[in-house]
Amino acid sequence: MTETLATLDPLIVGAVAVLLLGLIAVSIALLNSLYGPRARLERRLSTVGGSGMGRDRGAAKTGAGMRRKDIEAKLKAAEQMRHQQRGYKLQEKLIQAGLKISPKRFWAYSAACGLVFTVVIYAASGIVYTIPAGLLVGTFGIPRYILFQLVNRRLKAFTTDFANAIDLIVRGVRTGMTVAECLSIVGKEMPDPIGVEFRTITEGVQMGITLEECLNRLVTRVPTTEVKFFTIVLITQQVTGGNLAETLAKLSGILRDRKKMKDKIKALSSEAKASAGIIGSLPFAVAGILSFIAPTYISLLVTTNAGNWCLVFGACSFGIGIAVMRKMINFEI
Repeated sequence: MTETLATLDPLIVGAVAVLLLGLIAVSIALLNSLYGPRARLERRLSTVGGSGMGRDRGAAKTGAGMRRKDIEAKLKAAEQMRHQQRGYKLQEKLIQAGLKISPKRFWAYSAACGLVFTVVIYAASGIVYTIPAGLLVGTFGIPRYILFQLVNRRLKAFTTDFANAIDLIVRGVRTGMTVAECLSIVGKEMPDPIGVEFRTITEGVQMGITLEECLNRLVTRVPTTEVKFFTIVLITQQVTGGNLAETLAKLSGILRDRKKMKDKIKALSSEAKASAGIIGSLPFAVAGILSFIAPTYISLLVTTNAGNWCLVFGACSFGIGIAVMRKMINFEI
């Protein structure tokens, strides 16, 4: 058995191992989406909503019952629209990152990045096997990672000052201004990306688009929990009326509490993240040091069949370890 494994090509075995790991990850994600805590919560909410609708059948004949059913229907339609418009497509990701380029140009840049990265890797290593790996990483890995970081940075910048923008709307509403005028002031006074997003809402309203549709588009461009809360509050206020200033003031307090909780979680998990970063960088640091101190010793990993096997198994275990550590130190609230 050992001799048979030794005769196999480590690159092929590594590709098969990566494929198996990918299938396992997809299976775990699918099971989590079907039977995980979020799926159970959604099923409970749908059950509670269904029972609530059954209780309201007797009150449907009255004006209050009809109004309540109308509100529930509009909120449900808005929530379904937000679920359908989640920014998973490339065009929406580019919009969320604030990039004014088309998907075709993004793929052109990705192809150029893949070619440059492949040439650099092949020139540094001289191994033919690095060409397909370099093309894969340079074309699909690096551009997607950069886009992901740009999206996260823009969403973080938006969330940081979003509570201040809501406070500005609250002060405007309390002085007697309309919601449209308050949104226009936020677009002029607040820095980007909040300013540009609220200016987009104001321009849409001036062009005749309903405020609800403009807010749904805002959720598409900025798919954060805070923006979803803000959208639901404004849509509900348009349907039911009520004290908008008080509701938005409470929402601003909730958003500030969420930010404090996130900062607290970040502080408590900073030690674990630092440890994960140190552990993850140790193999590369040791390999770099040995390449200068004992190059003939470290070159056995590339020039021999057993060394290639060690690289394959090491990369697989390293990837599993990084995935486990990332899952342990990331929290969602």
